[in-house]
Amino acid sequence: MFDFCPWSLPSFTRLRTPQGRGAAAAALLLAAAAWTLGPSSAGAAEIKVLTSGAFKPVVMELSARLTQATGTTVKVENDTAGALARRVEAGETFDVLILTPGALADLQKTGRVASGPVAPLAKVGIGVAVKAGAAKPDISSVAAFKAALLSARKVAMIDPAAGGSSGIYLTRLFETMGIADAVKAKAILVPGGLVATRVVSGEADIAIHQISEILAVKGAELVGPLPSEIQNFTVYAGVLSPGPTPPPAAAAFLAVLAGPEAIPVLAAKGMSPAGP
Repeated sequence: MFDFCPWSLPSFTRLRTPQGRGAAAAALLLAAAAWTLGPSSAGAAEIKVLTSGAFKPVVMELSARLTQATGTTVKVENDTAGALARRVEAGETFDVLILTPGALADLQKTGRVASGPVAPLAKVGIGVAVKAGAAKPDISSVAAFKAALLSARKVAMIDPAAGGSSGIYLTRLFETMGIADAVKAKAILVPGGLVATRVVSGEADIAIHQISEILAVKGAELVGPLPSEIQNFTVYAGVLSPGPTPPPAAAAFLAVLAGPEAIPVLAAKGMSPAGP
């Protein structure tokens, strides 16, 4: 489905480690990153990463490891997929950009990101959350999920107008299910950020968002993923900034995000590798 851009990733991405050895793989890859960047870069390099919110928890954990191993400072900014695409199209600078493959392809057409194949990173599905300790609605089937929405007092989700992929999908789904007007009347549309905070605050009974972003909210509890018949997975990929020579620290970090040591981090954050 994807190919790596060979010039954008350091040679150590060819390392392979067995499944289940995430900690050892992380140490190995980060040591390789430190070697690649060299002592002159340690403590001096700084890279800017723009990422969709769903992938931010993974970026934050692995960037902390990279900083500890190499001294590289990673500045992380997140937004909805649509908002990030607009920001980059308007000329905002970055070193690493994490978006959907389709959005990255559009930005490549205008020269706003590096050309060539992008690095596949992860995929994540949509889940339902309630406040920790609250009764969990039945969402085991499409009919049960529909009933849970109709019986809820308020339902929180990303505002589709903000460009959030889950909000756009859910809007279309509710239309297909014939409950668009009913949900609209009780919807709390969040312009960006962590939707599940709205169940923690008591503003909503149910929050529907990408699973990785639900797990990032303290005080919220994941009820479960959407039923398989209506589930939607968002795929994320990474690319470097345009230019003849990508910053070594940026290429090293993208390699870490795409490498085998990221697999246990993805699992802990409610995501899975983007490959087949």
